[in-house]
Amino acid sequence: MGNLISSQSPPADSPAKLLDVQAVAGLLDCSTRHVYRLSDAGRMPRPIKLGSLVRWPRSVIEQWIADGCPKAARRRQGGDDAK
Repeated sequence: MGNLISSQSPPADSPAKLLDVQAVAGLLDCSTRHVYRLSDAGRMPRPIKLGSLVRWPRSVIEQWIADGCPKAARRRQGGDDAK
């Protein structure tokens, strides 16, 4: 019978699908503080917040780097009605 939740951890050689700030800083060769500054300024993709955790999808960060680290598009606060 198949369980929906697997108790097995991913193989050790498989890359994580979500990156923490230290992993992103390692890919960018910068400090973790600089990653937070880039994120806060909208100069990189927005992270996913899981409770108190902050993570970036590996595929999004790798594509952003491959594209030359363009400024990330930001949505305005308040939705479409905000002016």
